[in-house]
Amino acid sequence: MGNSVLKRLIENGPAMKTVSLPRGRQSLHTMPTSTGYEIRTDASYDWDGRKRGQTPFTVLQHTISGAGNLRYESRNHRVREGETLLLLVPHNHRYWLEQNGRWEFFWISMNGEEALRIHKAILSTTGPILNLKPETIEHLADCSLRLISGGGEAPGSASAIAYEAAMALYDDVFGAHPIFSQEYRTMQHVIQHIMANLEHPLPVEKLAEVSGLSRAHFSRVFAASEGMPPAEFVLRKRLQRATKLLTKAAHLSVKEVSIMSGFEDPNYFAKVFRRYFGASPTEFRTTGMYSSVAAKNQEAANLARAENE
Repeated sequence: MGNSVLKRLIENGPAMKTVSLPRGRQSLHTMPTSTGYEIRTDASYDWDGRKRGQTPFTVLQHTISGAGNLRYESRNHRVREGETLLLLVPHNHRYWLEQNGRWEFFWISMNGEEALRIHKAILSTTGPILNLKPETIEHLADCSLRLISGGGEAPGSASAIAYEAAMALYDDVFGAHPIFSQEYRTMQHVIQHIMANLEHPLPVEKLAEVSGLSRAHFSRVFAASEGMPPAEFVLRKRLQRATKLLTKAAHLSVKEVSIMSGFEDPNYFAKVFRRYFGASPTEFRTTGMYSSVAAKNQEAANLARAENE
């Protein structure tokens, strides 16, 4: 381990830093919530991803030595030395240490729209257990140590460190898989298929068939190209269509908008819509809040055009 940052983190001793900073007027899209280094040797270490509240955040936890257990959805895993956990909360998972076990690790937790987006894209490609390069582990340990040592006492500096950690992870997973021109054209073909068939079922398996790639390879390439998993991309495009229909087609009922946007169940549509926009489809249509969403969509479109010019 030599004079590595990871060695310095270990020599610093067990520590936990909770990052709780006053909110400014501008929300920052990647913020650390906690970080630390621990050696756990008892079965009281037990986290259930369904019992940690409803505020979304991520957990990035690297195993230095020993091992722990992970139940992710319906599958059980052993998290061994050198492996890194990546989890989203809330979610159906549990990670814990058995009686008489030993688990040495460091972790960084973060929240914010961009952190969640990046980590979802990575999870869709790798699953919850990663095998990262040694230099990536060093980089993540450095971010953790800087936060523990007080390097994130201001919101901007704390956000910068968390974003740096997220980008180090992103580069490790996607950096070795550049999007070549043929793959880019393939993804554009898939996107055209999505936009032409939003009202129809678009499972990832079907999109992979359209691309001509295996599901795993397609998911990785799509996430690297578009910055989010295929299912998330489809959902966002359906919601964009729904907002347009709600505001431009007053003669359509909410149920009709739901079906035309690819949501077979109007109740599920309303639930997802509220989660993204903070209002039901009916409230969105009648309160005029759609004007701010339209402005954001126009701004995003202008930015996309500028990048392509």
